[in-house]
Amino acid sequence: MNFAFASAARLLMLGAPFAVQAQQPQETPAAEGAVAGGLREITVSTPRGEVAPFNVPGSVDRIDGDEMRSGRLQVNLSEGLGAVPGLQVQNRLNYAQDLQLSIRGFGARSTFGVRGVRLYVDGIPATLPDGQGQTSNIDIGSVDRIEVLRGPFSALYGNSSGGVVQAFTASGEGAPRLSYSLAGGSFGTWRQSLQLSGSQGQVDYLLGASRFHTDGWREHSAARRDIANGKLGIALDNGDKLTLVLNSVRIDAQDPLGLTADQYALEPRNAPLATQYDTRKTVEQTQVGLLYERRIDATQALRLMVYGGERKTTQYQSIPVSAQQNPLHAGGVIDLSRQYGGVDVRWTAALQLADRPFDVVAGLGYDSLREQRRGYENYIGPVAAPLLGVQGRLRRAERNEVWNLDPYAQATWRFTDRWTLEAGVRRSSVHFDSQDHYIVGANRNDSGNARYSRTLPVASLRYQATPDLALYGSIGRGFETPTLNELSYRSGGASGLNFALRPSVNDSIELGAKARLAGGLLTAALFQTRTRDEIVTDTNVGGRATFQNAGRTRRNGFELGWQHETSDHWRTQLAYTWLDATYRDAFCSPSPCAAANTVAAGNRIPGIAKQSLFASLGWVPPEGWRAGVEMRALGRIQANDVNTASAPGYVVAAMYAGYLKKWERWEFNAFARVDNLFDRRYVGSVIVNEGNGRYYEPAAGRNWTVGLSGAYRF
Repeated sequence: MNFAFASAARLLMLGAPFAVQAQQPQETPAAEGAVAGGLREITVSTPRGEVAPFNVPGSVDRIDGDEMRSGRLQVNLSEGLGAVPGLQVQNRLNYAQDLQLSIRGFGARSTFGVRGVRLYVDGIPATLPDGQGQTSNIDIGSVDRIEVLRGPFSALYGNSSGGVVQAFTASGEGAPRLSYSLAGGSFGTWRQSLQLSGSQGQVDYLLGASRFHTDGWREHSAARRDIANGKLGIALDNGDKLTLVLNSVRIDAQDPLGLTADQYALEPRNAPLATQYDTRKTVEQTQVGLLYERRIDATQALRLMVYGGERKTTQYQSIPVSAQQNPLHAGGVIDLSRQYGGVDVRWTAALQLADRPFDVVAGLGYDSLREQRRGYENYIGPVAAPLLGVQGRLRRAERNEVWNLDPYAQATWRFTDRWTLEAGVRRSSVHFDSQDHYIVGANRNDSGNARYSRTLPVASLRYQATPDLALYGSIGRGFETPTLNELSYRSGGASGLNFALRPSVNDSIELGAKARLAGGLLTAALFQTRTRDEIVTDTNVGGRATFQNAGRTRRNGFELGWQHETSDHWRTQLAYTWLDATYRDAFCSPSPCAAANTVAAGNRIPGIAKQSLFASLGWVPPEGWRAGVEMRALGRIQANDVNTASAPGYVVAAMYAGYLKKWERWEFNAFARVDNLFDRRYVGSVIVNEGNGRYYEPAAGRNWTVGLSGAYRF
């Protein structure tokens, strides 16, 4: 047992007396989908409708919005998702690059944004058809719940579905409710938000807006983010329902970049290179979606979702002026304008097969992305004495398109009282097309196109051994195409898209158990994923990465989760993950091969901790005083493919206290929180295969947050 997990064990032992008290069994009988006397009944969203997590033949967790907000700043998903096994989500403290989020190792190589994991907000993909996504437009203050799906059935969501994270905005209920929330903390950090919600007759609504600002813990890491979110539901006279969702986000963020090992050891808060080049990113995104739900008859329903949006991004990088003298170089400023949209139509039916329940889902999804990509030099003036951090000459101009058309079907047959068979298939086809509009001198016409297609089958068998114990096994195939950003550059400074990249294909198997035990829910899953043509980083210099295929990989893992709440409001949460992710074939990173850059078979895949543990204990009555403690532990993370650099494991603790008061039509809530309670120094995340050895993104020391909110129901 390494130092991190030995320390974690000691912290757990300190909390053991309280945990035992929290796990006393209750006498109330369990309802379907609920746990006796403890956890309330909840459901999660599946293609066939709402299902209790206990009845899902796979690994799925739901985190309620109130839990995401309780005693927290309400800015990053990383604040409230610690209790989900298999999910590794790190706050880079860099709002120019988003969170580092991976599920069972998928997405760990991402140097910015989220890839390898599908993201949805109110059913609208936050992952574009090429597989690249972001969490920046999720408004935690408006969230009703977050759902996290892991394992083989993730493949039914299509390209880059190593896992699925879905956020759902709350629906307005009752008389109009107006609320205001303010929170502030260390490093010049503050957030304020305003929300109006309610319902009248056949209409429900929620409108919210928030602003977040931070000066940043590190030098050159200030950021501001504005989010506006809206949801309008209309129940039609014939029983149909229309739901309109709108979302807008603007981000202005400095990029502190990574540090070398020496820089991290001496001055972890400094960002010398970022300051020199004034690295930064600006993002503006607006999207709208419309959901139409129709009940055809007592057994059939139809669901139609359409959406569209626009995202503009400007990023200034730290690419040296000398590198840009290559006539094939694309410059140090990225200017993207993206328009995206799609439609998903789905039919569901509750039928009978051999006089047993037989549910069927069939649908068709279409998503498209059109991108105008330009590159500029990040300086003006003479090469010998340049003015850095400004937009210079045009060096790249192209129009890129990506679209997919995916039919899918799924069926669930409960062929006996205890046995359930579930199977599904999706045919995913992703098309890329690039038209080069910058043909100057040696920079030739690099237009091209590619098409990637795979049939993705999944199946599971579930056995209800007792009313409180369910066993299941599932198997499936998924695939992951390169994203436009991964195709955008070729090694050696060559121009044009890297269409030599192939999609990776993975086969997964999972065995699991779910038990209602002592008033709580215990879940366990054992899994293995084998991947062919794993996409890995080839070079990563100056914020610009190129990629290659690396043969076969294998991910063996085990997950354990525990959720419990007593009648006197003690809540216990535990999530443990063991994940052994390794390369099965040798390759070179970067190519061509030499002794120093040969990745041996058996090396660990970087960006993935072998062990992680989250534990929390809280007293959370519906009103009055509340308090709790949390502990997070993460094992060592390799920073490069050759496994010569790594970030050591760590254990951090947090504590919070608050007071909630409801009085007539008013509701008041106040809290105080301390993170990294013992002021540990640790690396929060790594930049995988950073070519200059700047792998390390330091985490903040001890920091505090206080917040206050008030609401009035008219």
